[in-house]
This record gives sequence, C-alpha cells and structure tokens, in this order.
Amino acid sequence: MIQPTHSSRRILLPARGWFVWASLFLAYFLNLIPFGRIPGVPDWVALVLTFWCIHQPLRIGMGSAFFLGVLMDIADGSIMGQHALAYVPLAFAAGGLSRRILWFPLLLQALHVLPMLFVAQLIMVVARLMGGAEFPGLLYFLSSFVAAALWHPLTYLLLLPQYRPVERDDNRPI
Repeated sequence: MIQPTHSSRRILLPARGWFVWASLFLAYFLNLIPFGRIPGVPDWVALVLTFWCIHQPLRIGMGSAFFLGVLMDIADGSIMGQHALAYVPLAFAAGGLSRRILWFPLLLQALHVLPMLFVAQLIMVVARLMGGAEFPGLLYFLSSFVAAALWHPLTYLLLLPQYRPVERDDNRPI
C-alpha cells in the first residue's frame, strides 16, 4: 500500500499567496545567476513552478507559467516564447496530475516530475533548433535529473511555512 506524501500528522495551513509568488521570483533570480555552461544546473523556475502547480493548482497554473516564461525569455535573451512554450505544458501536466502525484511518497513524486521537466527541456531545445541554434549536447538534459533529485528537499523547504505549530490538546480529536 502506498503511504500518503507526508507521514507526519501535522496539518498544513493554506499557502499564502505572497509566499508562493516570493518563492517563484526567488527561483527567477536564481535562474539569472550566470553559471556559464556548467551542466546540471536546474531550471529553478520550472522546478518551483512545477511544485506550486502540483500543490496549489487553483492558484498557480498556465497563466502564471506563461508570465514567468516571458520574463525568463526577456532576461535570458533567448528566442521570444521559448520558455513560455515550455512552461505552459509543464504547468498543464503538473496541474492535471497533481491529485495523483500527491498520493505518492516524495521519491515517487520525483519520478513523476522527472519526465515533465525533461519534456519541458526538450521543447526548449526544439525551439532553439528551429531558431537556428546548435544542439547543446546531451549534458544539457542532466539538469532535469538534478532537479528531480532536488524535489525532496525543495518540498520540505517550500512546505515549511505552512506547518501548523504543534499544539497538543487531549480533548480535540484531530
């Protein structure tokens, strides 16, 4: 039998809108750090966007993905719409599969997220190739695997503000 995602018995508070958007913009600024051509650096916006599309599908969706994609295109100086073209299907898949993914433990969630991030990278590579760029090499796709490996710590980090304080009341059933 598959256990629920969070084995703790703590109840999560609703995610605050400002925290969701602050984490997305922090991921955006992490993407702006010039790492050069180091393979394996994840697309932080895609990773955090996927997380919030899975955990808050009614709040963060394809519109947010398009907006963040256009911001990344402007900041990256890449083909206009390349990131937006990749982030929108990513948000659609994450939002559509969110209820299924949340039933699995974090390791299996990462295995569900991996193909979504890989396809998003594949869409970006195809857009670049259609624009006349050269193939970046197979090491370019390593960042999807690194992002999937970061799913577990990212989940705990982003859910941390939502945990209720532990208040033990012997008279309350929950």
